Amino acid sequence: MTTRSQVLDRTVAQAMSGLSATAKKGLGDPALAELVMIRASQLNHCAFCLDMHLSLARKHGVSELQLDLLGAWEEAEDVFDERERAALALTEAVTVLTDGFVPDEVYERAARHFDDVRLAHLIGLVVAINNWNRVMVSRRIPPGGHTP
Repeated sequence: MTTRSQVLDRTVAQAMSGLSATAKKGLGDPALAELVMIRASQLNHCAFCLDMHLSLARKHGVSELQLDLLGAWEEAEDVFDERERAALALTEAVTVLTDGFVPDEVYERAARHFDDVRLAHLIGLVVAINNWNRVMVSRRIPPGGHTP
């Protein structure tokens, strides 16, 4: 019998962790990576990932103001720079896929701020956190118990 506490087979967890770590490292901006992971986790209602990435964001120097206003980043123009805003727009588009695709203008906006390699890592990071969100939400894993 499988319990919800058995989140993933160890080899699957290692593969997912590898993707997350590689994408975060390749993005080259740990604070921005945490903002991206928090925003996706907000959209996916993943309490476990929110708890973990809010803690990590603080360790990487993300301001409390940014954390407080992340859910309304589009309206908080002076709080997030253009690069952060482009990354957050892409995060939302990849996470939600409302029309079944990422709008060209959202992708092009991000491409103006990230070279091809960093853009690939940003998208990989969004895909990775969405995978983690879906695992943790589907298994109803509560916040806490992570080791950042």
